[in-house]
Amino acid sequence: MSLALFGLSFVLALLAGMPVAIVLGISSAVYILAADLPLAVIPQKMFAGMDSFVLLSIPAFVLAGNIMNGGGITDRIIRFSNAIVGHLRGGLAQTNIVGSMIFAGISGTAAADAASQGAVLIPGMARVGYPVPYAAAVTAASAVVGPMIPPSVPMIIVGSLTGISVGQMFLAGAVPGVLLGLGMMVPAYLLAVRDNHPREAWKGWCEVWLSFRDAVWAMAMMGLVLFGIVGGFFTPTEAAVIAVIYAAVVGLFVYRELSWRHIPKLIADSAISGAAIMVLVGFANVFGWILASERVPQLLTDGIMAISSERWAVLILMNLLLLVVGMFMETIAALIILFPPLLAVATSVGIDPVHFATFGVLNLMIGLSTPPVGVCLFICASIARISIAEITRAVWPFLASNLVVLALVTAIPGLSLWLPGLFYR
Repeated sequence: MSLALFGLSFVLALLAGMPVAIVLGISSAVYILAADLPLAVIPQKMFAGMDSFVLLSIPAFVLAGNIMNGGGITDRIIRFSNAIVGHLRGGLAQTNIVGSMIFAGISGTAAADAASQGAVLIPGMARVGYPVPYAAAVTAASAVVGPMIPPSVPMIIVGSLTGISVGQMFLAGAVPGVLLGLGMMVPAYLLAVRDNHPREAWKGWCEVWLSFRDAVWAMAMMGLVLFGIVGGFFTPTEAAVIAVIYAAVVGLFVYRELSWRHIPKLIADSAISGAAIMVLVGFANVFGWILASERVPQLLTDGIMAISSERWAVLILMNLLLLVVGMFMETIAALIILFPPLLAVATSVGIDPVHFATFGVLNLMIGLSTPPVGVCLFICASIARISIAEITRAVWPFLASNLVVLALVTAIPGLSLWLPGLFYR
Protein backbone atom coordinates (compact mmCIF):
# COMPACT_ATOMS: atom_id res chain seq x y z
CA MET A 1 0.00 0.00 0.00
CA SER A 2 2.79 2.41 0.97
CA LEU A 3 4.67 1.68 -2.25
CA ALA A 4 1.52 2.19 -4.36
CA LEU A 5 0.84 5.59 -2.76
CA PHE A 6 4.49 6.46 -3.18
CA GLY A 7 4.40 5.73 -6.91
CA LEU A 8 1.04 7.45 -7.42
CA SER A 9 2.11 10.64 -5.63
CA PHE A 10 5.35 10.71 -7.63
CA VAL A 11 3.55 10.42 -10.97
CA LEU A 12 0.86 12.97 -10.08
CA ALA A 13 3.37 15.52 -8.80
CA LEU A 14 5.51 15.05 -11.91
CA LEU A 15 2.50 15.47 -14.22
CA ALA A 16 1.53 18.61 -12.31
CA GLY A 17 4.77 20.20 -13.50
CA MET A 18 6.35 20.64 -10.07
CA PRO A 19 10.15 21.00 -9.80
CA VAL A 20 11.81 17.60 -9.55
CA ALA A 21 13.17 18.27 -6.05
CA ILE A 22 9.63 19.01 -4.79
CA VAL A 23 8.31 15.92 -6.58
CA LEU A 24 10.88 13.73 -4.82
CA GLY A 25 10.18 15.38 -1.46
CA ILE A 26 6.38 15.07 -1.67
CA SER A 27 6.41 11.44 -2.79
CA SER A 28 8.95 10.54 -0.11
CA ALA A 29 6.84 12.23 2.59
CA VAL A 30 3.73 10.37 1.40
CA TYR A 31 5.55 7.04 1.67
CA ILE A 32 6.94 7.78 5.13
CA LEU A 33 3.52 8.83 6.45
CA ALA A 34 1.80 5.80 4.86
CA ALA A 35 4.43 3.46 6.30
CA ASP A 36 3.99 5.06 9.76
CA LEU A 37 7.66 6.06 9.93
CA PRO A 38 8.86 9.19 11.77
CA LEU A 39 9.19 12.27 9.56
CA ALA A 40 12.62 12.79 11.11
CA VAL A 41 13.82 10.21 8.58
CA ILE A 42 13.63 12.85 5.84
CA PRO A 43 16.18 15.35 7.26
CA GLN A 44 18.38 12.46 8.44
CA LYS A 45 18.59 10.90 4.98
CA MET A 46 18.89 14.29 3.30
CA PHE A 47 21.86 15.21 5.44
CA ALA A 48 23.45 11.80 4.84
CA GLY A 49 23.18 12.38 1.11
CA MET A 50 24.67 15.87 1.24
CA ASP A 51 27.38 15.13 3.83
CA SER A 52 30.19 14.63 1.34
CA PHE A 53 33.43 16.58 1.00
CA VAL A 54 33.43 16.06 -2.78
CA LEU A 55 29.96 17.61 -3.13
CA LEU A 56 31.28 20.83 -1.60
CA SER A 57 32.97 21.46 -4.93
CA ILE A 58 29.64 21.91 -6.73
CA PRO A 59 28.65 25.36 -5.39
CA ALA A 60 32.25 26.50 -5.76
CA PHE A 61 32.41 25.46 -9.43
CA VAL A 62 29.06 27.18 -10.00
CA LEU A 63 30.48 30.37 -8.46
CA ALA A 64 33.67 30.13 -10.54
CA GLY A 65 31.64 29.81 -13.74
CA ASN A 66 29.40 32.74 -12.79
CA ILE A 67 32.38 34.96 -11.98
CA MET A 68 34.09 34.13 -15.28
CA ASN A 69 30.86 34.76 -17.17
CA GLY A 70 30.31 38.03 -15.33
CA GLY A 71 33.84 39.06 -16.28
CA GLY A 72 33.18 39.03 -20.03
CA ILE A 73 34.18 35.46 -20.83
CA THR A 74 31.21 34.65 -23.08
CA ASP A 75 31.96 37.39 -25.61
CA ARG A 76 35.64 36.40 -25.77
CA ILE A 77 34.89 32.72 -26.29
CA ILE A 78 32.38 33.54 -29.03
CA ARG A 79 34.88 35.84 -30.74
CA PHE A 80 37.58 33.16 -30.68
CA SER A 81 35.19 30.45 -31.88
CA ASN A 82 33.97 32.72 -34.68
CA ALA A 83 37.55 33.41 -35.76
CA ILE A 84 38.18 29.67 -36.12
CA VAL A 85 34.99 28.36 -37.73
CA GLY A 86 32.83 31.38 -38.57
CA HIS A 87 33.89 31.24 -42.22
CA LEU A 88 32.59 27.67 -42.65
CA ARG A 89 29.12 26.90 -44.01
CA GLY A 90 26.62 27.85 -41.30
CA GLY A 91 29.30 29.97 -39.65
CA LEU A 92 27.44 31.17 -36.55
CA ALA A 93 25.96 27.71 -35.94
CA GLN A 94 29.51 26.30 -36.03
CA THR A 95 30.62 29.11 -33.74
CA ASN A 96 27.80 28.20 -31.35
CA ILE A 97 28.95 24.57 -31.17
CA VAL A 98 32.67 25.32 -30.80
CA GLY A 99 31.85 27.99 -28.22
CA SER A 100 29.94 25.40 -26.20
CA MET A 101 32.95 23.06 -26.29
CA ILE A 102 35.21 25.80 -24.93
CA PHE A 103 32.66 27.12 -22.43
CA ALA A 104 32.21 23.55 -21.16
CA GLY A 105 35.63 23.75 -19.60
CA ILE A 106 34.47 26.58 -17.38
CA SER A 107 30.81 26.21 -16.41
CA GLY A 108 30.38 22.43 -15.87
CA THR A 109 26.62 22.65 -16.41
CA ALA A 110 24.52 22.54 -19.57
CA ALA A 111 21.98 25.08 -18.29
CA ALA A 112 24.66 27.74 -17.72
CA ASP A 113 26.02 27.18 -21.23
CA ALA A 114 22.56 27.39 -22.82
CA ALA A 115 21.65 30.55 -20.92
CA SER A 116 24.89 32.49 -21.38
CA GLN A 117 25.59 31.63 -25.02
CA GLY A 118 21.92 31.66 -25.95
CA ALA A 119 21.50 35.23 -24.75
CA VAL A 120 24.18 36.36 -27.21
CA LEU A 121 24.01 33.94 -30.13
CA ILE A 122 20.28 33.31 -30.61
CA PRO A 123 19.48 37.00 -31.29
CA GLY A 124 22.75 37.32 -33.23
CA MET A 125 21.96 34.37 -35.50
CA ALA A 126 18.44 35.67 -36.06
CA ARG A 127 19.73 39.11 -37.09
CA VAL A 128 21.85 37.70 -39.94
CA GLY A 129 19.11 35.47 -41.32
CA TYR A 130 19.07 32.16 -39.45
CA PRO A 131 15.58 30.83 -38.60
CA VAL A 132 14.94 31.55 -34.92
CA PRO A 133 13.88 27.95 -34.04
CA TYR A 134 17.08 26.67 -35.66
CA ALA A 135 19.24 29.14 -33.71
CA ALA A 136 17.57 28.08 -30.46
CA ALA A 137 17.85 24.37 -31.33
CA VAL A 138 21.57 24.41 -32.08
CA THR A 139 22.19 26.30 -28.83
CA ALA A 140 20.17 23.82 -26.78
CA ALA A 141 21.73 20.76 -28.42
CA SER A 142 25.32 21.99 -28.18
CA ALA A 143 24.87 22.86 -24.48
CA VAL A 144 24.84 19.14 -23.59
CA VAL A 145 28.59 19.15 -24.23
CA GLY A 146 29.00 21.20 -21.03
CA PRO A 147 28.77 18.41 -18.45
CA MET A 148 30.96 16.04 -20.48
CA ILE A 149 34.10 18.17 -20.86
CA PRO A 150 35.67 18.80 -17.41
CA PRO A 151 34.89 20.23 -14.94
CA SER A 152 31.50 18.55 -14.71
CA VAL A 153 28.90 18.64 -11.95
CA PRO A 154 27.33 15.25 -12.93
CA MET A 155 30.79 13.64 -12.95
CA ILE A 156 31.36 14.95 -9.42
CA ILE A 157 28.04 13.38 -8.36
CA VAL A 158 29.09 10.07 -9.92
CA GLY A 159 32.42 10.18 -8.09
CA SER A 160 30.68 10.80 -4.77
CA LEU A 161 28.26 7.92 -5.40
CA THR A 162 30.77 5.31 -6.46
CA GLY A 163 34.14 6.24 -5.04
CA ILE A 164 35.57 6.46 -8.57
CA SER A 165 38.22 9.17 -8.75
CA VAL A 166 36.69 12.45 -9.92
CA GLY A 167 39.87 13.02 -11.91
CA GLN A 168 39.26 9.76 -13.76
CA MET A 169 35.69 10.78 -14.47
CA PHE A 170 36.79 14.19 -15.76
CA LEU A 171 39.29 12.58 -18.13
CA ALA A 172 36.80 9.93 -19.26
CA GLY A 173 34.31 12.56 -20.41
CA ALA A 174 36.79 14.65 -22.41
CA VAL A 175 37.00 12.60 -25.62
CA PRO A 176 33.22 11.88 -25.80
CA GLY A 177 32.59 15.58 -25.17
CA VAL A 178 34.81 16.61 -28.07
CA LEU A 179 33.16 13.95 -30.29
CA LEU A 180 29.74 15.40 -29.40
CA GLY A 181 30.83 18.82 -30.58
CA LEU A 182 32.47 17.57 -33.78
CA GLY A 183 29.47 15.36 -34.51
CA MET A 184 27.03 18.29 -34.29
CA MET A 185 29.14 20.30 -36.69
CA VAL A 186 28.22 17.80 -39.43
CA PRO A 187 24.42 18.42 -39.46
CA ALA A 188 25.10 22.15 -39.01
CA TYR A 189 27.16 22.07 -42.23
CA LEU A 190 24.67 19.90 -44.15
CA LEU A 191 21.71 22.06 -43.12
CA ALA A 192 23.65 25.20 -44.06
CA VAL A 193 24.26 23.80 -47.56
CA ARG A 194 20.64 22.72 -47.96
CA ASP A 195 19.07 25.93 -46.64
CA ASN A 196 21.80 28.34 -47.78
CA HIS A 197 22.57 29.65 -44.30
CA PRO A 198 24.87 32.69 -44.15
CA ARG A 199 28.59 32.39 -43.47
CA GLU A 200 31.07 34.85 -42.00
CA ALA A 201 34.01 36.23 -43.96
CA TRP A 202 37.42 34.77 -43.13
CA LYS A 203 39.15 37.37 -40.96
CA GLY A 204 42.66 35.98 -41.20
CA TRP A 205 45.15 34.39 -38.85
CA CYS A 206 45.76 37.70 -37.15
CA GLU A 207 42.19 37.68 -35.81
CA VAL A 208 42.60 34.05 -34.72
CA TRP A 209 45.72 34.98 -32.74
CA LEU A 210 44.25 38.14 -31.22
CA SER A 211 41.01 36.41 -30.19
CA PHE A 212 42.96 33.46 -28.77
CA ARG A 213 45.22 35.77 -26.78
CA ASP A 214 42.12 37.50 -25.42
CA ALA A 215 40.36 34.25 -24.46
CA VAL A 216 43.32 32.18 -23.26
CA TRP A 217 42.99 33.32 -19.64
CA ALA A 218 39.46 31.98 -19.54
CA MET A 219 40.32 28.68 -21.24
CA ALA A 220 43.29 28.14 -18.93
CA MET A 221 40.94 27.53 -16.01
CA MET A 222 40.04 24.09 -17.38
CA GLY A 223 43.72 23.12 -17.54
CA LEU A 224 44.32 24.43 -14.03
CA VAL A 225 41.45 22.38 -12.60
CA LEU A 226 42.01 19.19 -14.60
CA PHE A 227 45.76 18.85 -14.32
CA GLY A 228 45.74 20.00 -10.71
CA ILE A 229 43.37 17.16 -9.80
CA VAL A 230 44.98 14.53 -12.06
CA GLY A 231 48.45 15.53 -10.92
CA GLY A 232 47.45 15.06 -7.31
CA PHE A 233 48.15 18.66 -6.34
CA PHE A 234 44.68 19.20 -4.90
CA THR A 235 41.32 17.52 -4.42
CA PRO A 236 38.24 18.40 -6.52
CA THR A 237 36.91 20.59 -3.71
CA GLU A 238 40.23 22.41 -3.35
CA ALA A 239 40.35 22.74 -7.15
CA ALA A 240 36.91 24.39 -7.12
CA VAL A 241 38.02 26.96 -4.54
CA ILE A 242 41.20 27.66 -6.51
CA ALA A 243 39.04 28.08 -9.63
CA VAL A 244 36.97 30.72 -7.80
CA ILE A 245 40.10 32.66 -6.84
CA TYR A 246 41.49 32.35 -10.37
CA ALA A 247 38.20 33.48 -11.92
CA ALA A 248 38.05 36.51 -9.61
CA VAL A 249 41.64 37.52 -10.40
CA VAL A 250 41.06 37.20 -14.17
CA GLY A 251 37.73 39.06 -14.07
CA LEU A 252 38.94 41.87 -11.81
CA PHE A 253 42.54 42.43 -12.90
CA VAL A 254 43.07 40.84 -16.33
CA TYR A 255 39.81 41.42 -18.25
CA ARG A 256 38.76 44.22 -15.87
CA GLU A 257 35.10 43.81 -16.78
CA LEU A 258 34.20 42.60 -13.30
CA SER A 259 33.91 45.10 -10.47
CA TRP A 260 33.87 44.49 -6.74
CA ARG A 261 30.25 45.60 -6.53
CA HIS A 262 29.24 42.69 -8.79
CA ILE A 263 30.76 40.07 -6.48
CA PRO A 264 27.98 39.99 -3.82
CA LYS A 265 25.26 39.40 -6.43
CA LEU A 266 27.30 36.68 -8.14
CA ILE A 267 27.85 34.98 -4.78
CA ALA A 268 24.13 35.22 -3.97
CA ASP A 269 23.10 33.83 -7.39
CA SER A 270 25.63 31.01 -7.08
CA ALA A 271 24.47 30.23 -3.55
CA ILE A 272 20.89 29.88 -4.80
CA SER A 273 21.95 27.64 -7.69
CA GLY A 274 24.25 25.55 -5.50
CA ALA A 275 21.59 25.23 -2.78
CA ALA A 276 19.04 24.07 -5.36
CA ILE A 277 21.43 21.34 -6.50
CA MET A 278 22.19 20.25 -2.94
CA VAL A 279 18.51 20.15 -1.95
CA LEU A 280 17.88 18.01 -5.01
CA VAL A 281 20.72 15.72 -3.95
CA GLY A 282 19.23 15.46 -0.46
CA PHE A 283 15.69 14.65 -1.59
CA ALA A 284 17.02 12.22 -4.21
CA ASN A 285 18.89 10.41 -1.43
CA VAL A 286 15.64 10.04 0.56
CA PHE A 287 13.88 8.81 -2.58
CA GLY A 288 16.71 6.37 -3.30
CA TRP A 289 16.61 5.04 0.28
CA ILE A 290 12.89 4.32 -0.09
CA LEU A 291 13.46 2.52 -3.39
CA ALA A 292 16.26 0.47 -1.81
CA SER A 293 14.12 -0.45 1.21
CA GLU A 294 11.41 -1.70 -1.15
CA ARG A 295 14.02 -3.59 -3.22
CA VAL A 296 13.08 -1.70 -6.38
CA PRO A 297 16.72 -1.52 -7.59
CA GLN A 298 17.01 -5.28 -7.15
CA LEU A 299 13.82 -5.80 -9.13
CA LEU A 300 15.21 -3.53 -11.86
CA THR A 301 18.45 -5.49 -11.90
CA ASP A 302 16.65 -8.82 -12.01
CA GLY A 303 14.40 -7.52 -14.81
CA ILE A 304 17.34 -6.54 -17.00
CA MET A 305 19.20 -9.78 -16.33
CA ALA A 306 16.04 -11.80 -16.99
CA ILE A 307 15.82 -10.36 -20.49
CA SER A 308 19.45 -11.13 -21.25
CA SER A 309 22.79 -11.46 -19.49
CA GLU A 310 24.76 -10.88 -22.70
CA ARG A 311 27.00 -7.84 -22.42
CA TRP A 312 25.84 -6.24 -25.68
CA ALA A 313 22.17 -6.73 -24.77
CA VAL A 314 22.67 -5.24 -21.30
CA LEU A 315 24.38 -2.21 -22.87
CA ILE A 316 21.41 -1.64 -25.19
CA LEU A 317 18.84 -2.08 -22.42
CA MET A 318 20.63 0.33 -20.07
CA ASN A 319 20.96 2.92 -22.82
CA LEU A 320 17.27 2.71 -23.64
CA LEU A 321 16.31 2.98 -19.97
CA LEU A 322 18.55 5.98 -19.34
CA LEU A 323 17.43 7.77 -22.51
CA VAL A 324 13.78 7.44 -21.52
CA VAL A 325 14.47 8.49 -17.92
CA GLY A 326 16.51 11.48 -19.16
CA MET A 327 13.48 12.73 -21.09
CA PHE A 328 11.42 13.02 -17.90
CA MET A 329 13.74 13.36 -14.90
CA GLU A 330 16.39 15.84 -13.81
CA THR A 331 19.93 14.56 -14.33
CA ILE A 332 21.20 14.60 -10.75
CA ALA A 333 18.10 12.89 -9.37
CA ALA A 334 18.32 10.21 -12.05
CA LEU A 335 22.00 9.62 -11.29
CA ILE A 336 21.45 9.19 -7.56
CA ILE A 337 18.42 6.92 -7.96
CA LEU A 338 19.46 4.73 -10.90
CA PHE A 339 23.23 4.74 -10.94
CA PRO A 340 23.98 2.35 -8.04
CA PRO A 341 21.71 -0.52 -9.24
CA LEU A 342 22.70 -0.12 -12.89
CA LEU A 343 26.39 -0.03 -11.96
CA ALA A 344 25.93 -3.37 -10.21
CA VAL A 345 24.40 -4.80 -13.40
CA ALA A 346 27.19 -3.33 -15.52
CA THR A 347 30.01 -4.77 -13.43
CA SER A 348 28.29 -8.18 -13.26
CA VAL A 349 28.57 -8.54 -17.04
CA GLY A 350 32.11 -7.18 -17.25
CA ILE A 351 31.52 -3.51 -18.12
CA ASP A 352 34.19 -1.19 -16.73
CA PRO A 353 32.68 1.17 -14.09
CA VAL A 354 34.30 4.27 -15.65
CA HIS A 355 33.01 3.29 -19.10
CA PHE A 356 29.51 2.75 -17.74
CA ALA A 357 29.60 6.05 -15.84
CA THR A 358 30.63 7.92 -19.00
CA PHE A 359 27.92 6.63 -21.30
CA GLY A 360 25.41 6.76 -18.44
CA VAL A 361 26.04 10.48 -17.92
CA LEU A 362 26.02 11.04 -21.70
CA ASN A 363 22.56 9.43 -21.94
CA LEU A 364 21.16 11.76 -19.31
CA MET A 365 22.84 14.79 -20.89
CA ILE A 366 21.12 14.08 -24.20
CA GLY A 367 17.86 14.12 -22.24
CA LEU A 368 18.48 17.81 -21.48
CA SER A 369 17.70 18.66 -25.11
CA THR A 370 14.86 16.21 -25.71
CA PRO A 371 11.13 16.78 -25.19
CA PRO A 372 9.00 16.80 -23.14
CA VAL A 373 10.99 18.29 -20.24
CA GLY A 374 14.47 19.01 -21.62
CA VAL A 375 15.83 21.87 -19.50
CA CYS A 376 17.99 23.30 -22.29
CA LEU A 377 15.03 23.31 -24.68
CA PHE A 378 12.99 25.41 -22.24
CA ILE A 379 15.86 27.84 -21.60
CA CYS A 380 16.55 28.42 -25.30
CA ALA A 381 12.87 28.55 -26.26
CA SER A 382 12.37 31.20 -23.58
CA ILE A 383 15.30 33.29 -24.87
CA ALA A 384 14.08 32.96 -28.47
CA ARG A 385 10.43 33.54 -27.48
CA ILE A 386 9.21 30.51 -29.40
CA SER A 387 7.16 27.47 -28.42
CA ILE A 388 8.58 24.12 -27.33
CA ALA A 389 7.00 22.56 -30.42
CA GLU A 390 8.97 24.89 -32.71
CA ILE A 391 12.35 24.21 -31.10
CA THR A 392 11.60 20.48 -30.91
CA ARG A 393 11.05 20.27 -34.66
CA ALA A 394 14.38 21.99 -35.28
CA VAL A 395 16.52 20.05 -32.81
CA TRP A 396 16.17 16.52 -34.27
CA PRO A 397 19.21 16.59 -36.62
CA PHE A 398 21.45 17.45 -33.68
CA LEU A 399 19.83 14.84 -31.44
CA ALA A 400 20.49 12.25 -34.16
CA SER A 401 24.16 13.26 -34.19
CA ASN A 402 24.34 12.98 -30.39
CA LEU A 403 22.79 9.51 -30.51
CA VAL A 404 25.43 8.37 -33.02
CA VAL A 405 28.16 9.56 -30.64
CA LEU A 406 26.39 7.79 -27.76
CA ALA A 407 26.41 4.56 -29.76
CA LEU A 408 30.14 4.93 -30.46
CA VAL A 409 31.01 5.68 -26.82
CA THR A 410 28.93 2.70 -25.68
CA ALA A 411 30.37 0.28 -28.23
CA ILE A 412 34.02 1.41 -28.00
CA PRO A 413 35.16 1.56 -24.34
CA GLY A 414 38.51 3.01 -25.38
CA LEU A 415 36.89 6.34 -26.24
CA SER A 416 36.22 6.91 -22.54
CA LEU A 417 39.00 4.79 -21.00
CA TRP A 418 41.98 5.90 -23.06
CA LEU A 419 42.71 9.19 -21.27
CA PRO A 420 42.17 7.85 -17.72
CA GLY A 421 44.44 4.92 -18.66
CA LEU A 422 47.28 7.33 -19.43
CA PHE A 423 47.19 8.92 -15.98
CA TYR A 424 45.72 6.22 -13.70
CA ARG A 425 47.28 2.77 -13.81
